Amino acid sequence: MAIKSSYINGTFSSSTSEKLIVNDKYTLKEIASISMANKEEVESAITSSLNAFEDYSNFSAGKRYELLKKFINIFKLNEDRLVELIVAEAGKPLSYAKSEFSRCVDTLVIALEETRRIGGEVIPMDFGNSEGRNAFTGKFPVGPILALSPFNFPLNLALHKIAPAFAAGCSVILKPSPYTPLSSLLLAEFAKEAGFPDGLLNVVICSNELSEVMVRDERIKLLSFTGSPKIGWFLKNIAGKKKVVLELGGNAAVVVDETTNLEEATKSIAIGAFLYSGQICISTQKVFIAEAIYDEFKKLLVAETQKLICGNPEKVETIVGPIIDKVHVTRILDWINKAKGNGANIICGGELSTVNSHIISPTIIEKYKDDDLINSEEIFGPVVLLKSYSHDDEAINLVNDSRFGLQAGVFTNRLDFIKKCFSKIEVGGLIINSVPGFRVDQMPYGGVKDSGLGREGIKYAIDDMTETKLLII
Repeated sequence: MAIKSSYINGTFSSSTSEKLIVNDKYTLKEIASISMANKEEVESAITSSLNAFEDYSNFSAGKRYELLKKFINIFKLNEDRLVELIVAEAGKPLSYAKSEFSRCVDTLVIALEETRRIGGEVIPMDFGNSEGRNAFTGKFPVGPILALSPFNFPLNLALHKIAPAFAAGCSVILKPSPYTPLSSLLLAEFAKEAGFPDGLLNVVICSNELSEVMVRDERIKLLSFTGSPKIGWFLKNIAGKKKVVLELGGNAAVVVDETTNLEEATKSIAIGAFLYSGQICISTQKVFIAEAIYDEFKKLLVAETQKLICGNPEKVETIVGPIIDKVHVTRILDWINKAKGNGANIICGGELSTVNSHIISPTIIEKYKDDDLINSEEIFGPVVLLKSYSHDDEAINLVNDSRFGLQAGVFTNRLDFIKKCFSKIEVGGLIINSVPGFRVDQMPYGGVKDSGLGREGIKYAIDDMTETKLLII
């Protein structure tokens, strides 16, 4: 068992306060005990982050580039260690954990490249009252950043905050999910080994109350939060004048029309709904199918779903692993049972797997009610809903009938329908002939409505992490 604590100003803190126990999410065995940071350590994290920013913000782009390159090399050398840790503390299936590691490398390399591309523009000025003058803009780092990251991508979603900050010249205080803090602590150690200034990356394991203290602190200049809408919008309300970027939830929908190759679509949708037990913000939660193909689609989707392997995430063939915590197992089953009691038809699943008490069998549901929680909220579990539609406008209205708007997928071979969906569907990203779960790390990623504020993706995050300053001569 590892005993750790927060990593502040280049060292593990020495707090002996309340302990956070981290468990293997499949075996439920304890793998680490972490000392929770106290008020004094949180203050030290803020102070050292500010001091590190004042130093690091003066580094040249070339120097930041070289430090990031060293960080990437260290990161790559620790692949096996990091993948094993993701599988254990996040319960992520091995093949998907390996995919996360690869994406982390992409995220870091993109940030490395962007380090040399942060610049401004020339503003036309030579006319009117500004005749004879020249104007230029430059981008300057905003200051210390508070980053709150979730459990489901414990490395890559943390790096989507850390990597652009390092490229832009900002320091970061990272508060990881209490379910998955160990991989974040490794990132801090790697940053020190690469030669970044002490305090540039502080990883603070603390209570929600102390998190709020940091959110309110005026020395923090940007809050970047990935998590639930309820918490995200609350934090925005208490953040004061600082910039805020929110990457929140969704209950992503897919539309399947009559021109679709159903065998390919159902294979994609089965994975999109049930990979990692649906614990992904852009997991497929709803599928709207043209009436003429509904029965055939349902039959094929059930067949594809039954092929999925549930079980130990350490096995490479596993697709459906454990839910992150017992409280969420209970919640998901409760929502399913309430829908069933309200008339929904459970086509398959809807119960605990016989493999493990934290695994729910992949669940397909039809004939649900609009006000069922499985429809109106983000379930964050292995559940997908099916409903037929009669015409294009109805399909678009069904997708838009949600308080969320992160990403959606449309399976079609009709260009007119693609154009109409792009114009009318209210989401941050529309994926054609694929599930909403598609994401690569250079793209602008974020949602509308209750799904968030701002965009991630390295270039777009750097925009938020810098201020534009104008020079007129």
